[in-house]
Amino acid sequence: MLLQPQYGSASLADVVPSLLAHLGVPDSHDTIGFDLDGVRRVCLLVVDGLGADQLDAHASDAPFLSSRTSRTITAGFPSTTATSLSSLGTGLPPGQHGIVGYLVSPPGHKGLMNSLKWKMQGASSSDELPPDLVPETFQPNATSFEHARDTGVSMFHIGPALQNGSGLTRASLRGASFRTSITAGDVVGNVADAFAEPGPTLAYAYYGDLDLVGHVRGPASPAWRAELRQVDRLAQSLADKLPPDGALVVVSDHGMVEVGDRVDYDSSPTLRAGVRQLGGEARMRYVYTRRGATTDVSDAWRGALGASFTVVTRDEALDSGWFGPSVSDVAYARIGDLLALANDRSAVVRADAESIAAVLHGHHGSLTSAELLVPALVVRPLR
Repeated sequence: MLLQPQYGSASLADVVPSLLAHLGVPDSHDTIGFDLDGVRRVCLLVVDGLGADQLDAHASDAPFLSSRTSRTITAGFPSTTATSLSSLGTGLPPGQHGIVGYLVSPPGHKGLMNSLKWKMQGASSSDELPPDLVPETFQPNATSFEHARDTGVSMFHIGPALQNGSGLTRASLRGASFRTSITAGDVVGNVADAFAEPGPTLAYAYYGDLDLVGHVRGPASPAWRAELRQVDRLAQSLADKLPPDGALVVVSDHGMVEVGDRVDYDSSPTLRAGVRQLGGEARMRYVYTRRGATTDVSDAWRGALGASFTVVTRDEALDSGWFGPSVSDVAYARIGDLLALANDRSAVVRADAESIAAVLHGHHGSLTSAELLVPALVVRPLR
């Protein structure tokens, strides 16, 4: 069953504004209801790939996290890292910040843009970005990080070196002072250093290894469960270092599904007919159709995929509110003419064009509970 993102009350877009309300930032409101009275220093730990369903299923591997009172919130749509981190950084639903997926077809370009690597497919890292793809132009809204910084909050972004000045950071997470973390222990050290700053502080810390293991080995594999135990120790180490006016808030960008049936787009003439570009990812595909072909492509995809996928038009997706209460013209133009969302454990892969992704065990992107629901957990020092 497909679920609905809870924009405006309990989604990732609501997390940072809710935290900033407790740090005294004007025009910020806690719609989530965090227990943060009296807190002046917050570490927001983002564990990539830790869905609420997975945490519940493997509570014994995360005794510290599982023993804390947590509420469940939703990611946005699609339930994928670039979109989710953009909602965290901007405080906006995807329809407003416009980073609407992993692979998208920007108007005026023949190819697909990878929103994580921030480059057009086939381009080298040294190629100059076209003016409309420059991160600050592609996502021009002021971020929550910038707003907080400008009102006196010390803002820190703690993550791997590749995030320092990356396209996604510039687009959606700009406004924080970057600190490179090379290990989990380094995350703890960097947060401690951030908390040494005077005044209200928000340290956004990203940890990505759980997602990596989930993709490669599967989100219920022994390797994934071992990595979850590492995450649990990281959270406890951060909690142990909290000052009296500090708090640790743990969230994730999405959950994950162990893929079963795979449909190969590259070997299916039925799926390819009338399609100009295939974007998105394995469990949530953007289908960009050739002129006049949308209806025929929709019929073909529905017939070929059956009950395993929900296939809708772009306007139907907008009417469902999946991208938020409003969608900008810019965001609208980046969304596929059709969307294909997995209902079960199925995936539409590309064995030739996306050979590595096609064989991964774990995927995400759709609106099932395993992908959309994420924890929002608060830890405070003993009072």
